[in-house]
Parts: sequence; C-alpha cells; structure tokens
Amino acid sequence: MGGETVLVAALAAVACEREPVDDSPEQVVEEFIMRMQRVHGDPVAAKAAYELLWQDARENLAERAKRASAVSGTSVAPEAMLAPSRFSLRFKPRHYSVRVEGKWAAVTVTGEAPATQRREVRCAKEPEGWRVVLALPALPPIQKRPGAEVD
Repeated sequence: MGGETVLVAALAAVACEREPVDDSPEQVVEEFIMRMQRVHGDPVAAKAAYELLWQDARENLAERAKRASAVSGTSVAPEAMLAPSRFSLRFKPRHYSVRVEGKWAAVTVTGEAPATQRREVRCAKEPEGWRVVLALPALPPIQKRPGAEVD
C-alpha cells in the first residue's frame, strides 16, 4: 500500500507540472516579457530572462560582460548586461499569435487596441527549445595602443 501511495503522489506531481515555457514561440515570448518586468536590479530575475535568449544574444552579452569586468576589475555576469529600460512596455500584452517557418518564428503581440498596440518578436528554435531573438549591435574589436602588452 505504501508503494502505491508514493506512485500516485509522483504521478500527481508530474500531472501538475507546468509545461516548459519554451515549447512554443508564443509561450517563450510571454514568459520573456514577464521575466523582464521583474529584472530591475534582481540578478536572479535577470538570469531567468537571459536563459530565454537565443545563443547569439547570450554570446554577445557574455562578451560585453567580459569587457565590463576587465574595465571595472569586478566580475560582471552576462545577465547583468540586460537593460530593463530597453524592454519597457508601451502597452499591456493581451494576445499572442505566431507564424512559424522552419526554425524561425514571428510572434505578434497585441494589446487592447491591436491597430496601434502591436509588436513583432522573432524567435529561433534551438536544441533547448524556442528562444527570443534579441538583435544586439556587434561589438567593435578591442583596440590596443601600439607597444601595449597583449594579455
């Protein structure tokens, strides 16, 4: 009888688990927006939002963090490079629709006034699941003074 109770409890726990937030482009965009709204100075929230970004953006932010660490002399995490002010919402999302083409998707986020409250967010399918495509400017090469030592 004890074994049955454990099995039932385990099955109930699995049944109650939320499906992964990156199973669909709409889900990952909605979750990313919610996580970015919680970032303001919270490193745990920043890490959670960072994890939903596509690989190119994570690599770009990691390089920015490396450079910031070198300049400041302290360790800067890649997720600390996310600027919540860049993601301020101009409207409250009400509806998410998606157009998928292979490993790419475009999620249209609309508010109460779809004619004026509309934003398209691109997503990419990666091995871990759908990720938000955040286009960041390429970083320029690091310039060194002539005669400076190379690390």
